[in-house]
Amino acid sequence: MVAKTRYQQVATPGPDRDIISQVRSFNRAVTQRIGALEDRFLGVGRSLGASRVLFEIGSTGAGIRELRSRLGLDSGYMSRLLRGLVKEGLIRIAQSKKDARARMLSLTAAGRRELHELNRLSDQEATLILEPLNERQRGSLIRAMETVEHLLTSSAVAIEVEDPSSQASKECLAQYYRELAQRFENGFDPGASISATTRELTPPNGYFLVAWFHGKAVGCGALKCHRDFGEIKRMWVASSTRGLGVGRRILASLEAIARQRKLLVIRLETNKSLNEAQTLYRSSGFAEVPAFNDEPYAHHWFEKRLGGPSPSKSTS
Repeated sequence: MVAKTRYQQVATPGPDRDIISQVRSFNRAVTQRIGALEDRFLGVGRSLGASRVLFEIGSTGAGIRELRSRLGLDSGYMSRLLRGLVKEGLIRIAQSKKDARARMLSLTAAGRRELHELNRLSDQEATLILEPLNERQRGSLIRAMETVEHLLTSSAVAIEVEDPSSQASKECLAQYYRELAQRFENGFDPGASISATTRELTPPNGYFLVAWFHGKAVGCGALKCHRDFGEIKRMWVASSTRGLGVGRRILASLEAIARQRKLLVIRLETNKSLNEAQTLYRSSGFAEVPAFNDEPYAHHWFEKRLGGPSPSKSTS
């Protein structure tokens, strides 16, 4: 197995102290204003964490593993929260009918009544925040909240090196192939394309990156390493996370690995139907160049110099 290594911090420079201080100040203001510091969130007899679990279970229920991943909670703390909610008679835990290894959470009748009350109190709290503001201020606050929510969601995506033969990698590639088959004029046959095998994408020959969001694989990208240049392959992002900058972060992480490997150039090719990919590559510093291989599905070829003289042309 390839050890997982996070590259998101390598791909972008770390924030300076002033920015870190501003984030901490924002966190203090928000946690105080929403009542996160109180043991009795919204005046009810439980913490914000326990109340949030009730919100997330909702009317449809949730799996324990999925919920823990979504909330980013460790198993010990989650177990304590669930034990407390079971003791209150608000939730029930049962074995999943689809997977005997998984356990499912659902609300009891008392839990549904409690959730209704929490929703009422949350609406009331939101009103108390908005009421002192005029219309212009409210608009500014809502726009700022939308921006913060979008960026916090983006920052929750983790980019990791993954074994290209893992189940997550296979699922990403299957979705990638399926999407290309739908979008390309004449479909897509991986066997007819230039290779990117498991061996070619396993260090030191190459690297396969997977983007993770709330425990789910939502994107991938690969780097094939040659003597002095690298090939970027298999760039894909799930439609559910597009707009969060996931593709740009995967690309930047692959470039960071190429720089660590002291490669001189990174290259890639793409199909004419993938307009958003072309925009991403150009805005990330890639220049369109004459064809450097015989990829049958390519219409545009790009490269980015990382330093030193240009490597020799390759058709592999």
